[in-house]
Amino acid sequence: MTEGAGKEVAILFADVVGSTHLYEVMGDERARETVQQCLKIMREATEQFGGTVIKTMGDEILATFPSADDAMNAASQMQKRITSSRQLGADSAQVAIRIGCHYGPVVAEDRDIFGAAVHTANRMTSQAKAGQILTTDFTVRQLTSEWRALTRQIDIATVKGHTGEMALFEVLWQPEEATSMLPAIPMRQAANAIGGKLRLRFRGQELVLGEDSRMAASMGRADENDVVSFVLVDESTNGTFIQRDDGEEIYVRRDSAELSGSGVIGMGRVATRGTPLAIEYSFED
Repeated sequence: MTEGAGKEVAILFADVVGSTHLYEVMGDERARETVQQCLKIMREATEQFGGTVIKTMGDEILATFPSADDAMNAASQMQKRITSSRQLGADSAQVAIRIGCHYGPVVAEDRDIFGAAVHTANRMTSQAKAGQILTTDFTVRQLTSEWRALTRQIDIATVKGHTGEMALFEVLWQPEEATSMLPAIPMRQAANAIGGKLRLRFRGQELVLGEDSRMAASMGRADENDVVSFVLVDESTNGTFIQRDDGEEIYVRRDSAELSGSGVIGMGRVATRGTPLAIEYSFED
């Protein structure tokens, strides 16, 4: 990369998740070989799609790309190759990587890059879970329509160098992830597989899932939402609180949890039974 300031590129960080655990499970020699193999795959994918490896730092790689699409093509390739590799990992250790990306101006100096955009890309990586690719709203707007269709907003975070909050987008690189955004299983087939009913009560209204082939509902601020589903999936900023009547408390944020027994659901805060914002549920065999 030419020395100087102001050149806009797609900045990508990728690192091996839980590498310390790999050393504990595999032993030093095999774990080191595994991490090196991951770095090799990351480097090859970077070069395949016209990127430049700026540096490697332990189990992490920093690379830049001419365009956001190039970065996503490389990120997807990294995830696919590492996920499908039979040579990586052990029975007790699943090898996975997480990737963060942001498009913006950088300063190139002494074979390294600097600037607020680099910090933003790094922040995306720290927010990502194993197997995820996260990016920013600005980067999504730089993507072609094909890649843009495979993104979804999942959270909001504060980022160093930016005032206010920034939207986080997940890039869906697995075909099954992309198709899961649309109904994939007929509702009647799902009903036969699950069995039972889930009864929901909210502000004097009652909804029963499992009757008349209805197996899903949604909750939130939008008018089209109903309440919830058998498996609660949270994609909100503040998370969802589940308080079961047997005393178990569950907090779900950007994750899912199975609803069983009976209890109260609170959106963004703990809800007390009988209060206006409490969603009461009970599972019936």
